[in-house]
Amino acid sequence: MITPSKSVKPEGSMSVMDAIYHRRAVRHYAPQTVDSGIIRALLDAAVHAPTALHEEPWAFAVIQDRNLLDRLSNGVIEAARREAQGPQSAHEKHLARLLSQPDSHVFHDAGTLIVIYAKFPGPFVVADCWLAAENLMLAACASGLGTCVIGSSVPTLNTPSWKAELKIPAAMTAVAPIIVGIPADETPPVSRKPPEILTWE
Repeated sequence: MITPSKSVKPEGSMSVMDAIYHRRAVRHYAPQTVDSGIIRALLDAAVHAPTALHEEPWAFAVIQDRNLLDRLSNGVIEAARREAQGPQSAHEKHLARLLSQPDSHVFHDAGTLIVIYAKFPGPFVVADCWLAAENLMLAACASGLGTCVIGSSVPTLNTPSWKAELKIPAAMTAVAPIIVGIPADETPPVSRKPPEILTWE
């Protein structure tokens, strides 16, 4: 049984609400690699997310090998280029434009990629994995780290070849790939629409 780790708690006094309002999708990272102890603390925070029926359906892959990250990035870009040959949605066209830029790197040169995998199918499994992802990202923010979900890498991560490369069981499914690192600069806040309340009886 895992108990809450004191190492997750930041040195400062950032509250949960502070972390929620200060979290950003960071796309520029310093070259330093995140320490393994910090990564373990983030994973510990992740597994304390709510989980339906207490299934705890998540498993994690941590990738910090730069060569491996580069090859995976190239694989994602190549897959996007192949998809660009057929009909595309507006989102797919936007993604293809971004990935066609010279020297583009899917993982924004971050030194760590954490992939949350669903260990088995189920009606609440994907939601559980995303709850774990949010815990991880908020804990990272509270620790002074940046994160960003790289959804475009999901199809490539779920190919048999990449599962074999990463030693992921074939039955597992990549759900939430998250880069983690030290922000190279400050990411400005992005405005949000106010909550759309459909009913309040």
